[in-house]
Amino acid sequence: ITLGSMPPNLSGPLAERFGAVPLPPDGPERDAFLAEHADTIEVAVGHAGAGARAGLMDRLPALRVVAHFAVGYDSTDVEAARARGIALTNTPEVLNDCVADLAIGLTLDVLRLISRGDRFVRAGRWTREGFPLARRLTGAKVGILGLGRIGEAIAKRLTAFDCEISYHSRREVAGTPYRYYSTATELAVANEVLIVMVPGGPGTEGLVDAEVLEALGPDGYLINGARGSVVNHDDLIDALRNRTIAGAGLDVFPDEPRVPEALFAFDNVVLTPHVGSATVQTRQDMADVVLANVEAWFDRGELVTPV
Repeated sequence: ITLGSMPPNLSGPLAERFGAVPLPPDGPERDAFLAEHADTIEVAVGHAGAGARAGLMDRLPALRVVAHFAVGYDSTDVEAARARGIALTNTPEVLNDCVADLAIGLTLDVLRLISRGDRFVRAGRWTREGFPLARRLTGAKVGILGLGRIGEAIAKRLTAFDCEISYHSRREVAGTPYRYYSTATELAVANEVLIVMVPGGPGTEGLVDAEVLEALGPDGYLINGARGSVVNHDDLIDALRNRTIAGAGLDVFPDEPRVPEALFAFDNVVLTPHVGSATVQTRQDMADVVLANVEAWFDRGELVTPV
């Protein structure tokens, strides 16, 4: 079965090669479907916004694999899956570059006022008034919250801007040239830009809160391309409203696709609809990884990218 909407380049091959069908919406239709098919469903394919929760797993006694069309798998109840012996897969590596590219794009946009300038010109304001000065990325102090594969890809790009790079992760990364800070707050104090790239889930929920935002300060910018749950959005809105920080670039939100309407009022905020991996090439690569996992499971009882 597939959980949530899937792109045709994945849903088509899943249906043709493995007989996959979409799980009906919760309610009588799903009840009827599961009554007929639950005992035959071994694999569920989800994505960043639609995984397998414990209640669904309880209704799928034959389920053995939840494959994620995403690098993050926090949409699935990981502990429940492990308790039931259900394996998880994701699509690591193939989306690192595109997510890193977007993080740099958001950073440039919010510092250099690119989207704001576009709105300014389209509204015909250039003939009537001046445009404010922006901030320079070259040479800026940038902190990366989460120096994993994507964080490393972001750091690589930032070196081209001669940025002073530091980071905080759960543990210090051996062999990296970047300075390590032991807390997110310490990282925020030391930098002008804070780029969030930690995984979602209970361990990082609300990690960027009022304390971290206050530490980032009135000349600081927050960029979040990780998960919306990592940032306390009530605290973020307060920080923007009170000018505690200078601005933000956000690709992810706590309750997607719903975005807090309060964010729409801020001209110093750039909003994108969770498109970090959304390029033709990367989405095809991700689909290929999912299909390889499903095929390996049915052919050999193995997985290509187990979590």
